[in-house]
Amino acid sequence: MKFYKNLYIGDTIRNPGKTRRKLKRYAKLQNVYVIAYMEESGQLSIYHNLMFQQRYYREHPPYVIGIAGSHDEAVEIVCRIAKEAVCKTGQADLTAYLFGGAMS
Repeated sequence: MKFYKNLYIGDTIRNPGKTRRKLKRYAKLQNVYVIAYMEESGQLSIYHNLMFQQRYYREHPPYVIGIAGSHDEAVEIVCRIAKEAVCKTGQADLTAYLFGGAMS
């Protein structure tokens, strides 16, 4: 599992470093949602961390953009990323904004 250099952290995540380490080890966390970039779709998606228990994700690790304590908080983070993208680039292309066009 790879993490975005400027990882977006939700307000309800109390210990981001510990949460990140546990996610890297594919530990089961009860209330942690992940905003991830999946190369197959070329888009950001929101997943509950238990999805990554599946073998597929060990072979195709996600690129984590943000972590949140609830699905609603994850949606808020995606909205925040979209607002930042529009303010800085004038477009709502989130992957181009986050990766400078390198991955989109």
